[in-house]
Amino acid sequence: MGGSRDAAIERAHASFDEGRFLERLRQLVAVPTESHPPGRRPELEHYARDVLGPMVAGLGFEVRLLENPEAQHGPVMLATRTEHPSLPTILIYGHGDVVRAMPELWRKDLDPWTVTVEGDRLYGRGVVDNKGQHLVAIEALAAVLAERGRLGFNVKLMVETGEEAGSPGLQEILRRDRALCAADVFIAFDGLRQSTTIPEVTLGTRGSVAMDLVVALREGGFHSGHWGGLLTDPGVILSHAIASIVSQDGRILVPGWTPEDIPAAVRAACAAVITEDLQGAPSADRGWGEPGMTRAERIFMWTSVIVLAAITGEPASPVNAVGGSARARIQVRHTVDVPAERLVPALRAHLDARGLAMVQIHPVTERQYFPASRTDPEDAWVRRTVRSMERTVGRRANIVPNIAASGPSEFFREALGTPVIWIPLSYGGCSQHGPNEHGLGSLFREGLGLIAGLWWDFGAEDPDRADAAPRGMMAGS
Repeated sequence: MGGSRDAAIERAHASFDEGRFLERLRQLVAVPTESHPPGRRPELEHYARDVLGPMVAGLGFEVRLLENPEAQHGPVMLATRTEHPSLPTILIYGHGDVVRAMPELWRKDLDPWTVTVEGDRLYGRGVVDNKGQHLVAIEALAAVLAERGRLGFNVKLMVETGEEAGSPGLQEILRRDRALCAADVFIAFDGLRQSTTIPEVTLGTRGSVAMDLVVALREGGFHSGHWGGLLTDPGVILSHAIASIVSQDGRILVPGWTPEDIPAAVRAACAAVITEDLQGAPSADRGWGEPGMTRAERIFMWTSVIVLAAITGEPASPVNAVGGSARARIQVRHTVDVPAERLVPALRAHLDARGLAMVQIHPVTERQYFPASRTDPEDAWVRRTVRSMERTVGRRANIVPNIAASGPSEFFREALGTPVIWIPLSYGGCSQHGPNEHGLGSLFREGLGLIAGLWWDFGAEDPDRADAAPRGMMAGS
């Protein structure tokens, strides 16, 4: 075994300092890989097969595309490097698709498909979500290979092309191709850190369930002067329904929508999370949400409810009439401690008990939503990951039990039986999903060294490590 850990980290930093990382990022961002609404399948295939594929093939990976069973959506790229069957296998995840570019909303001097550097900011659609983040993982692998000559573990690099569309077909692909995807641990590179100065691991995602509240009382509208005060107003009924779900200070009022019991390890991890107010990101509103909880506790171990949209009458051109119907879409983000299947029945019972039986509940099914997932903070792979990060940067890392948003974590845990770890390399002000998306060069550079150190440690021969994961005990073998 040659080389040193420090030298591998220096090589990873050099990828950024010498411009190689930026050059490759420009190639990735230049491909317009919007996935929702569908229509860019050729570009998604081109990204996986012709742009990203050759980058990893040069590192000794065998690259293949896994066809999506939902034909209108893009494939999954799976690149495999096997050093020895007895070694553990790391499944690295990222996604090559992006949200709609919306070029008309970007600053006039910025183009979503061109990386523009302004000081520490790197602008472009997909720079952080997610092309730059999975590129960090790849460049860190290259640094360790160049220094040590081998990784010391097997790798399966999976880059899907539909995450922004709800990962259509991914669950079926994982079940269909379980043997191809089998691994000992799943490590994803995506998301936002709570601090620009503290490295972070997140251990899953909240689930996301959307539902429409519908008050349909009659066809058409009737003159407000003649019928106001005589006909039930659906807008008022809808307003009372929403007010019964969330209080005016943001507390959730539906029994069964919040956790009844939270594991001690999750509480301890949330209590230790350090957050900071970041430039470009809003500050939390005082007095909103569950009282007596920190910011981290509210978003990582609790439920949140949002009104995504609501309508009654004709907002663009109000008419003097009592309307016949009203509708609102609400979204619930929940942890594994609140089963998704109980959300709608709990709301039905809640509304009925308040005399609001005329409010219909329609679960939203036209777009796939992710289930909740969470890895035990005490898992051996989690401990190894955190210790490696702390060794590299010399300070403790945030351990986030599950990110506040949603993602495909549970698909992998359910199909492959692996612990799930996410490593975010962006920050809250990056404008992902909006115009002027950007990443910070300083975080990318730090991330390159951080992950090179992680790969080095995963491949180190250290049989005396007390919490070392069993070698060669691959899920699905």
